[in-house]
Amino acid sequence: MSVDVKGSYDRTYISNFSKDRQEPEWFTNLRLSSLEQADAIELPKPEKTKITDWNFTSFAHTTETKVVNSFDDLDEDIRVLLGEKEQAKNVIVQENGKVTYEKVEADLKNQGVIFTDIETAIREHSNLVEKAYMKEAISTNENKLTALHAALVNGGTFIYVPKDTHVELPLQTVYSVSENFGLFNHILIVAEQNSSLTYIENYVTTQDANDAVANIIAEVYAADGAKVNFGAVDTFSEQVTTYVNRRGHVGRDAEIYWALGQMNDGNTVSENTTYLMGQGSYADSKAVSIGRGEQSQNFTTNIVHYGKNSDGQILSHGVMKDRASSIFNGISKIEKGATKANGEQTERVLMLSEKARGDANPILLIDEDDVTAGHAASVGRIDPLQKFYLMSRGISEQEAERLVIHGFLAPVVGELPVEAVKEQLTEVIERKVY
Repeated sequence: MSVDVKGSYDRTYISNFSKDRQEPEWFTNLRLSSLEQADAIELPKPEKTKITDWNFTSFAHTTETKVVNSFDDLDEDIRVLLGEKEQAKNVIVQENGKVTYEKVEADLKNQGVIFTDIETAIREHSNLVEKAYMKEAISTNENKLTALHAALVNGGTFIYVPKDTHVELPLQTVYSVSENFGLFNHILIVAEQNSSLTYIENYVTTQDANDAVANIIAEVYAADGAKVNFGAVDTFSEQVTTYVNRRGHVGRDAEIYWALGQMNDGNTVSENTTYLMGQGSYADSKAVSIGRGEQSQNFTTNIVHYGKNSDGQILSHGVMKDRASSIFNGISKIEKGATKANGEQTERVLMLSEKARGDANPILLIDEDDVTAGHAASVGRIDPLQKFYLMSRGISEQEAERLVIHGFLAPVVGELPVEAVKEQLTEVIERKVY
């Protein structure tokens, strides 16, 4: 499959697109240089997953969207994600990269916190964005899809939390995609020293989304002493091909907690990498996934230790049914000099049918002697004795299977640090299993 998009999106198109959005020169130049890179480098090569025939390059890059006037005018599915109207205080809703609804409390702005869409941030907060955008956590030339992302970004969110500022209420976004659209979504979070926040994002399909593409990158920078809770529930439909790359960069005594519900129905490549740069830095990555139908998925969770006394925890559980196949890679990398570092990980996969496939691959890469590290992995089917025991108590076979699945995912779902993500995941699990 050709992955050259220059026929549709050449330098002239990119320049005009950037001009229409009133972007600064540095961002236009980044787009153009990334477009050149995309033509010269290869697609990522996820282990045991062939993606060369997946659709990453055939899409519409712009489309008309309708702004709604109030919370009540939002689609019902989106209102459910945001919760009660009175509780949805700091929210941004985007459809095909454009803001359709936004509500940001004055108290947040008074604290000096910036919570806005990426288009506005690039235009109005250019200096802040330029300092971090695709600099340390991820670069434009890592692979063809990161380069395409940098060239074609058309949606996303920017969050900036000043030093010693604590955001009490969660900041929430919902992103939807429709037919044949290419969503190049970029989330950039900068938490300055000793600050804290909770961010929750949802990806949904609200309309028929045949041949849609989602190319998503999230960057989270937690400066010294900062704490970031990052929660996400991805529920794109079967027709959406997804590449999602979430990265964290953690300073001294800073913390990032990832709570990821990877519940897409289409083909998906997902990477979650955290760089523990500072002494005493901490990362906790918890993820659950359910695969069904014919979909193919590849998940990699990677925590890289540079700081002394750094600690990285990985916990991933997946359920595969029908003919779905998924790869779960957990990588704990301890670099030379990261003394007293600790890396622990667990990957478990439950298969519900004979034709479902799941691989769990724990990997330890240790370049320092004075460290601790451990891993565990398992792949198997539902224990027939568990089902028999439940059915012997008068529970139907379907209900018994449902209870076993919930029990299998509970160690991850129950420990998620973001309550709203926990609730949403429980509902999605119910829909996906039956």
